Amino acid sequence: MKVIRSDDLKNTSREVRCPNGGFISNRILLESDNMGYTMTKTVIPVTGEVQTWHYKNHLESCYCVSGLAYLTNLETGEKYIIHPDTTYVLDNNERHGFEAIQETVLICVFNPPLKGSEVHQEDGSYVSIASL
Repeated sequence: MKVIRSDDLKNTSREVRCPNGGFISNRILLESDNMGYTMTKTVIPVTGEVQTWHYKNHLESCYCVSGLAYLTNLETGEKYIIHPDTTYVLDNNERHGFEAIQETVLICVFNPPLKGSEVHQEDGSYVSIASL
């Protein structure tokens, strides 16, 4: 059994600051935890910009704990409002835009699991699993 407190992840290798989006991703569970998935707590600040992301190698589901944001499927143009108790699922590796209107806190699940220090590349994707 494990008990993990997000505050205990601060200033460790499990707190990843993504340079392109300014957000903080606390990597609660990683590949090395042998659960078969990654769980993160991600805090996305208001920047006034749409962040573009594309997980080419991962599926992701996000549950909004707090905040307000706009999510856009960049392949279809569909737009969604993300607010507390909303879950969105990127099950087809969709390119998407995310704009925080208020600081937004998400609990995210990735499959396959992250190794730990992945950050978004310029095209919005995480580095290839093979290159880690």
